Amino acid sequence: MSEESTPSELPSSESAPIEEKFDVIYKCLRCGTGVTNSELSRLPEIKCICGFRVFTKVRPPIVKTLNAV
Repeated sequence: MSEESTPSELPSSESAPIEEKFDVIYKCLRCGTGVTNSELSRLPEIKCICGFRVFTKVRPPIVKTLNAV
């Protein structure tokens, strides 16, 4: 006997918490090409299209301000 899952047993999208997924963007130090983290993980080695291996993390445009305590 095989157990088949019915639609009522599957988790609904309404009850599951919404998980925001964002990719970190890295920029090549030599040529300035932007690459996401998921694109770098697919490659066999971390290297830009120009052959350079040094990347910097691009900061988000949102500025956080903190109040002093």
